[in-house]
Amino acid sequence: MENNTADLTALLRAKAQQAGQIVESFAPEAEGFQKTVIEAMRYSLLSGGKRIRPVLMSETFSFLLKDGCGENAQEAVQGCAEMLKPFMAAIEMIHTYSLIHDDLPALDNDDYRRGRLTSHKVFGEDMAILAGDALLNYAFETAARAFDLAKDEEELRRASRAMKILAEKPGIYGMIGGQTADVEMTGRALDKEMLEFIFENKTGALIEASMMIGAVLAGASEEELAGVHDAASCIGMAFQIADDILDVTGDEKNLGKPVHSDERNEKTTWVSLYGLDKAREDAEAYSLKAVRILKEMRPEKEGSFLEDLVIYLAGRDR
Repeated sequence: MENNTADLTALLRAKAQQAGQIVESFAPEAEGFQKTVIEAMRYSLLSGGKRIRPVLMSETFSFLLKDGCGENAQEAVQGCAEMLKPFMAAIEMIHTYSLIHDDLPALDNDDYRRGRLTSHKVFGEDMAILAGDALLNYAFETAARAFDLAKDEEELRRASRAMKILAEKPGIYGMIGGQTADVEMTGRALDKEMLEFIFENKTGALIEASMMIGAVLAGASEEELAGVHDAASCIGMAFQIADDILDVTGDEKNLGKPVHSDERNEKTTWVSLYGLDKAREDAEAYSLKAVRILKEMRPEKEGSFLEDLVIYLAGRDR
């Protein structure tokens, strides 16, 4: 098992590096009178990280891909894979903007992220806010490049559907909605319903967006897309519960960010609500449910990297 975990970690690191190269290829160059904000954008966007969301997008695309996206299967698959790249970069830009704003003194007031000083500690609060705003806007500039890569009406339709998902999931009925509840409820005791709402939106929405965009670009049916949504929702829950566990048990040097921040900020977590043992059980249960959904969709791909990744994320140590 240890060898399998080591192999999976190495493979994930390689895939994250590939995703990081794609993200960097779309990053703006720091030049002109707006150079400072672009430097702040690049500082956070290119600071490493696990690149989980673009990797999930790419792996879902590969997992669901059948016969390509058009008449010539081989060329169409390559075309859809190229269309995937701007969306992979865009989802990481959106994720990064959310981290920049999340670290601000008005919210979590964290000084370190990914082992480095947070954006507002380096560039000041004003420029950190602008960098977050800029990354959100630039994410859509980047994703829009997929339309230029589409070769026919079907690929244009898929790009349009993917853009719609990218616009919806980070918004008020997704990530921002969850973040709003998280901020308003800080310092107050939460019940399971409210905590699930926060987890499913603040964390789960971008995971859902990542996997659903990958599915759409792979040509998934409506039934398959619904299955991907359900699996991604479970993955989001498992991922956030694992985060809550790491905030209690993790090593700050290993994590690259402070631990016990939830307790310091008086936040209700899955651990504080149910205890450490139950939290671990629930993280595993959610991840196993996600794997079952994926297996039902593609039984011939049992044992895929995507399935292994889902299990890994629930029990990760960073």
